[in-house]
Amino acid sequence: MKNRYDPAWLDRMYNNRELVRDYPTHLRNWAAWSADAMRGGARSLDVRYGPGPNEHLDIFRADREKAPVLVFIHGGYWRALDKKDHAFVAPPFTQKGVCVVVPNYALCPAVTIPDIVMQMVRALAWTWRHIGEHGGDRDRIFVAGHSAGGHLAAMMAACLWPVHDRALPADLVKGALSISGLHDLEPFVEVPFLKDSLQLTPKDALKASPAYFPSPNHGQLYSVSGALESAEFHRQMALMRDAWGKQRVPVCEKIAECNHFSVLEAFTQQGNRLHSLALELVQNH
Repeated sequence: MKNRYDPAWLDRMYNNRELVRDYPTHLRNWAAWSADAMRGGARSLDVRYGPGPNEHLDIFRADREKAPVLVFIHGGYWRALDKKDHAFVAPPFTQKGVCVVVPNYALCPAVTIPDIVMQMVRALAWTWRHIGEHGGDRDRIFVAGHSAGGHLAAMMAACLWPVHDRALPADLVKGALSISGLHDLEPFVEVPFLKDSLQLTPKDALKASPAYFPSPNHGQLYSVSGALESAEFHRQMALMRDAWGKQRVPVCEKIAECNHFSVLEAFTQQGNRLHSLALELVQNH
Protein backbone atom coordinates (compact mmCIF):
# COMPACT_ATOMS: atom_id res chain seq x y z
CA MET A 1 0.00 0.00 0.00
CA LYS A 2 2.26 2.75 -1.29
CA ASN A 3 0.30 5.66 0.22
CA ARG A 4 0.05 4.11 3.67
CA TYR A 5 2.57 6.31 5.35
CA ASP A 6 1.84 9.55 3.55
CA PRO A 7 0.78 11.79 6.47
CA ALA A 8 -2.05 13.57 4.66
CA TRP A 9 -3.42 10.24 3.42
CA LEU A 10 -3.31 8.72 6.89
CA ASP A 11 -5.25 11.66 8.30
CA ARG A 12 -7.86 11.37 5.54
CA MET A 13 -8.30 7.69 6.26
CA TYR A 14 -8.49 7.83 10.05
CA ASN A 15 -9.71 11.26 11.13
CA ASN A 16 -13.39 10.45 11.49
CA ARG A 17 -14.23 13.87 12.89
CA GLU A 18 -13.23 15.29 9.52
CA LEU A 19 -14.92 12.52 7.57
CA VAL A 20 -18.22 12.90 9.45
CA ARG A 21 -18.85 16.61 9.85
CA ASP A 22 -21.95 16.19 12.02
CA TYR A 23 -20.06 14.04 14.54
CA PRO A 24 -20.91 16.47 17.41
CA THR A 25 -24.59 15.58 16.96
CA HIS A 26 -23.78 11.90 17.39
CA LEU A 27 -21.73 12.53 20.54
CA ARG A 28 -24.47 14.75 22.03
CA ASN A 29 -27.04 12.05 21.33
CA TRP A 30 -24.87 9.38 22.94
CA ALA A 31 -24.52 11.53 26.08
CA ALA A 32 -28.28 12.21 26.29
CA TRP A 33 -29.24 8.59 25.66
CA SER A 34 -26.65 7.44 28.19
CA ALA A 35 -28.04 9.80 30.84
CA ASP A 36 -31.45 8.21 30.27
CA ALA A 37 -29.95 4.72 30.56
CA MET A 38 -28.34 5.65 33.89
CA ARG A 39 -31.76 6.55 35.31
CA GLY A 40 -33.55 3.31 34.49
CA GLY A 41 -33.12 -0.38 35.21
CA ALA A 42 -31.12 -2.31 37.77
CA ARG A 43 -27.51 -1.23 37.66
CA SER A 44 -24.28 -1.15 39.65
CA LEU A 45 -22.02 1.76 38.74
CA ASP A 46 -18.29 2.40 39.16
CA VAL A 47 -17.49 -1.08 40.41
CA ARG A 48 -13.75 -1.59 40.85
CA TYR A 49 -12.22 -4.36 38.71
CA GLY A 50 -8.63 -3.49 39.59
CA PRO A 51 -6.48 -1.04 41.56
CA GLY A 52 -5.21 1.00 38.60
CA PRO A 53 -6.39 4.28 37.05
CA ASN A 54 -9.92 4.21 35.61
CA GLU A 55 -10.32 0.54 36.50
CA HIS A 56 -14.06 0.73 37.07
CA LEU A 57 -17.01 -0.80 35.26
CA ASP A 58 -20.77 -0.40 35.13
CA ILE A 59 -23.12 -3.38 35.22
CA PHE A 60 -26.64 -3.29 33.78
CA ARG A 61 -28.66 -6.29 34.93
CA ALA A 62 -31.10 -8.28 32.88
CA ASP A 63 -34.46 -9.20 34.37
CA ARG A 64 -33.43 -12.81 34.93
CA GLU A 65 -30.72 -14.90 36.51
CA LYS A 66 -27.95 -16.72 34.62
CA ALA A 67 -28.21 -14.21 31.77
CA PRO A 68 -25.65 -14.18 28.97
CA VAL A 69 -23.12 -11.39 29.48
CA LEU A 70 -22.09 -8.78 26.92
CA VAL A 71 -19.02 -6.72 27.80
CA PHE A 72 -18.99 -3.55 25.68
CA ILE A 73 -15.69 -1.66 25.26
CA HIS A 74 -15.89 1.97 24.17
CA GLY A 75 -13.80 3.65 21.50
CA GLY A 76 -12.05 7.01 21.26
CA TYR A 77 -8.69 6.06 19.70
CA TRP A 78 -7.45 4.87 23.12
CA ARG A 79 -7.15 8.52 24.18
CA ALA A 80 -10.70 9.84 24.66
CA LEU A 81 -14.29 9.17 25.78
CA ASP A 82 -15.55 7.25 28.78
CA LYS A 83 -17.90 4.46 29.75
CA LYS A 84 -20.46 7.02 30.92
CA ASP A 85 -20.79 8.19 27.28
CA HIS A 86 -21.78 4.67 26.23
CA ALA A 87 -24.39 3.51 28.75
CA PHE A 88 -26.94 3.87 25.94
CA VAL A 89 -25.76 0.56 24.46
CA ALA A 90 -27.12 -1.37 27.46
CA PRO A 91 -30.95 -1.07 27.42
CA PRO A 92 -31.54 -2.65 23.98
CA PHE A 93 -29.72 -5.75 25.25
CA THR A 94 -30.91 -5.89 28.88
CA GLN A 95 -34.47 -5.75 27.49
CA LYS A 96 -33.64 -8.95 25.59
CA GLY A 97 -32.36 -10.73 28.70
CA VAL A 98 -28.64 -9.91 28.33
CA CYS A 99 -26.53 -8.59 31.22
CA VAL A 100 -24.31 -5.74 29.97
CA VAL A 101 -20.95 -4.69 31.42
CA VAL A 102 -19.26 -1.46 30.31
CA PRO A 103 -15.67 -1.07 31.56
CA ASN A 104 -13.51 2.02 31.65
CA TYR A 105 -9.78 2.14 31.04
CA ALA A 106 -6.93 4.63 31.38
CA LEU A 107 -6.19 6.78 28.34
CA CYS A 108 -3.08 7.52 26.31
CA PRO A 109 -0.61 9.18 26.75
CA ALA A 110 -0.79 8.42 30.48
CA VAL A 111 -0.60 4.72 29.57
CA THR A 112 0.33 2.70 26.48
CA ILE A 113 -2.01 0.67 24.29
CA PRO A 114 -0.55 -2.62 25.65
CA ASP A 115 -1.31 -1.28 29.14
CA ILE A 116 -4.96 -0.78 28.10
CA VAL A 117 -5.09 -4.30 26.69
CA MET A 118 -4.03 -5.65 30.07
CA GLN A 119 -6.64 -3.51 31.82
CA MET A 120 -9.30 -5.18 29.66
CA VAL A 121 -7.85 -8.60 30.53
CA ARG A 122 -8.33 -7.69 34.19
CA ALA A 123 -11.87 -6.43 33.52
CA LEU A 124 -12.83 -9.69 31.80
CA ALA A 125 -11.21 -11.79 34.53
CA TRP A 126 -13.14 -9.82 37.16
CA THR A 127 -16.34 -10.34 35.18
CA TRP A 128 -15.80 -14.09 35.04
CA ARG A 129 -15.24 -14.21 38.80
CA HIS A 130 -18.02 -11.89 39.94
CA ILE A 131 -20.77 -11.53 37.33
CA GLY A 132 -22.80 -14.29 38.97
CA GLU A 133 -23.41 -11.86 41.85
CA HIS A 134 -25.16 -9.59 39.33
CA GLY A 135 -27.32 -12.18 37.58
CA GLY A 136 -24.90 -13.04 34.79
CA ASP A 137 -23.69 -16.43 33.58
CA ARG A 138 -19.90 -16.54 33.66
CA ASP A 139 -19.93 -19.41 31.18
CA ARG A 140 -21.54 -17.18 28.53
CA ILE A 141 -19.35 -14.07 28.29
CA PHE A 142 -19.17 -12.18 24.99
CA VAL A 143 -17.27 -9.01 24.12
CA ALA A 144 -18.16 -6.20 21.71
CA GLY A 145 -16.36 -2.95 21.05
CA HIS A 146 -16.36 0.05 18.73
CA SER A 147 -13.27 1.47 16.98
CA ALA A 148 -10.44 1.26 19.54
CA GLY A 149 -12.91 -0.83 21.55
CA GLY A 150 -13.24 -3.15 18.57
CA HIS A 151 -9.48 -3.60 18.66
CA LEU A 152 -9.69 -4.44 22.36
CA ALA A 153 -12.58 -6.87 21.76
CA ALA A 154 -10.48 -8.73 19.18
CA MET A 155 -7.56 -8.82 21.61
CA MET A 156 -9.83 -10.39 24.23
CA ALA A 157 -10.90 -13.02 21.69
CA ALA A 158 -7.21 -13.86 21.17
CA CYS A 159 -6.23 -13.83 24.85
CA LEU A 160 -4.58 -16.91 26.33
CA TRP A 161 -6.53 -16.72 29.57
CA PRO A 162 -4.80 -19.54 31.50
CA VAL A 163 -1.45 -17.85 30.82
CA HIS A 164 -2.77 -14.77 32.62
CA ASP A 165 -4.25 -16.84 35.46
CA ARG A 166 -4.31 -20.63 35.61
CA ALA A 167 -7.76 -20.49 37.22
CA LEU A 168 -9.33 -18.92 34.12
CA PRO A 169 -10.87 -21.08 31.37
CA ALA A 170 -9.26 -21.02 27.94
CA ASP A 171 -12.64 -20.20 26.39
CA LEU A 172 -13.55 -17.42 28.82
CA VAL A 173 -14.73 -15.29 25.85
CA LYS A 174 -17.30 -17.29 23.89
CA GLY A 175 -17.53 -14.78 21.03
CA ALA A 176 -16.59 -11.23 20.05
CA LEU A 177 -17.89 -8.44 17.84
CA SER A 178 -15.48 -5.83 16.48
CA ILE A 179 -17.36 -2.78 15.15
CA SER A 180 -15.08 -0.59 13.01
CA GLY A 181 -12.19 -2.22 14.83
CA LEU A 182 -8.52 -1.39 14.36
CA HIS A 183 -6.66 -4.66 13.99
CA ASP A 184 -3.34 -3.60 12.42
CA LEU A 185 -1.80 -0.89 14.60
CA GLU A 186 1.25 -0.25 12.43
CA PRO A 187 -0.28 2.86 10.76
CA PHE A 188 -0.92 4.44 14.17
CA VAL A 189 2.78 4.85 14.77
CA GLU A 190 2.59 7.57 12.10
CA VAL A 191 -0.98 8.98 11.97
CA PRO A 192 -0.29 12.73 12.41
CA PHE A 193 -3.31 13.73 14.51
CA LEU A 194 -2.81 10.77 16.87
CA LYS A 195 0.91 10.10 17.14
CA ASP A 196 1.68 12.61 19.90
CA SER A 197 -1.02 11.27 22.22
CA LEU A 198 -0.61 7.56 21.41
CA GLN A 199 3.21 7.56 21.45
CA LEU A 200 3.00 4.13 19.86
CA THR A 201 6.28 2.39 19.10
CA PRO A 202 6.67 -0.12 16.25
CA LYS A 203 7.32 -2.83 18.83
CA ASP A 204 4.12 -2.09 20.74
CA ALA A 205 2.15 -1.81 17.49
CA LEU A 206 3.17 -5.33 16.57
CA LYS A 207 2.59 -6.66 20.08
CA ALA A 208 -0.96 -5.26 20.16
CA SER A 209 -2.17 -6.02 16.61
CA PRO A 210 -4.65 -8.93 16.65
CA ALA A 211 -4.35 -9.27 12.87
CA TYR A 212 -0.85 -10.66 13.45
CA PHE A 213 -1.94 -13.14 16.12
CA PRO A 214 -2.63 -16.80 15.38
CA SER A 215 -6.25 -17.79 15.10
CA PRO A 216 -7.70 -18.65 18.52
CA ASN A 217 -8.80 -22.19 19.29
CA HIS A 218 -12.10 -21.05 20.77
CA GLY A 219 -15.03 -18.82 19.90
CA GLN A 220 -15.88 -16.68 16.90
CA LEU A 221 -15.26 -13.06 15.95
CA TYR A 222 -17.73 -10.99 13.94
CA SER A 223 -15.90 -8.16 12.15
CA VAL A 224 -17.99 -5.29 10.72
CA SER A 225 -17.67 -1.66 9.69
CA GLY A 226 -19.91 1.04 8.32
CA ALA A 227 -20.34 0.99 4.54
CA LEU A 228 -19.65 4.75 4.50
CA GLU A 229 -16.35 4.50 6.36
CA SER A 230 -12.95 5.00 4.76
CA ALA A 231 -11.07 2.39 2.76
CA GLU A 232 -8.71 1.86 5.69
CA PHE A 233 -11.54 0.92 8.03
CA HIS A 234 -12.76 -1.56 5.43
CA ARG A 235 -9.23 -2.97 5.15
CA GLN A 236 -8.96 -3.23 8.92
CA MET A 237 -12.27 -5.11 9.02
CA ALA A 238 -11.24 -7.62 6.34
CA LEU A 239 -7.84 -8.26 7.92
CA MET A 240 -9.36 -10.39 10.66
CA ARG A 241 -10.96 -12.87 8.27
CA ASP A 242 -7.73 -12.94 6.24
CA ALA A 243 -5.75 -13.63 9.42
CA TRP A 244 -8.05 -16.03 11.28
CA GLY A 245 -10.09 -17.61 8.48
CA LYS A 246 -13.80 -17.97 7.84
CA GLN A 247 -14.37 -20.57 10.55
CA ARG A 248 -13.23 -18.17 13.28
CA VAL A 249 -14.55 -15.02 11.52
CA PRO A 250 -17.84 -16.15 9.93
CA VAL A 251 -19.17 -12.58 9.65
CA CYS A 252 -17.14 -9.93 7.84
CA GLU A 253 -19.36 -7.25 6.33
CA LYS A 254 -20.15 -3.59 5.83
CA ILE A 255 -23.28 -2.26 7.51
CA ALA A 256 -25.36 -0.34 4.98
CA GLU A 257 -25.69 3.45 5.15
CA CYS A 258 -23.53 3.75 8.28
CA ASN A 259 -20.57 6.02 8.98
CA HIS A 260 -18.11 5.62 11.86
CA PHE A 261 -20.54 7.05 14.41
CA SER A 262 -23.91 5.87 13.16
CA VAL A 263 -22.65 2.29 12.98
CA LEU A 264 -22.52 2.24 16.78
CA GLU A 265 -26.09 3.51 16.87
CA ALA A 266 -27.05 0.68 14.48
CA PHE A 267 -25.65 -1.75 17.08
CA THR A 268 -28.45 -0.67 19.42
CA GLN A 269 -31.35 -0.36 16.95
CA GLN A 270 -33.94 -3.15 16.86
CA GLY A 271 -34.35 -4.45 13.32
CA ASN A 272 -30.96 -3.23 12.17
CA ARG A 273 -28.69 -5.88 10.67
CA LEU A 274 -25.92 -5.12 13.18
CA HIS A 275 -28.20 -5.36 16.22
CA SER A 276 -29.48 -8.70 14.91
CA LEU A 277 -25.91 -9.95 14.46
CA ALA A 278 -25.05 -8.98 18.02
CA LEU A 279 -28.09 -10.80 19.41
CA GLU A 280 -27.29 -13.82 17.25
CA LEU A 281 -23.77 -13.94 18.65
CA VAL A 282 -24.87 -13.64 22.27
CA GLN A 283 -28.04 -15.74 22.26
CA ASN A 284 -27.10 -18.60 19.92
CA HIS A 285 -23.70 -19.61 21.29
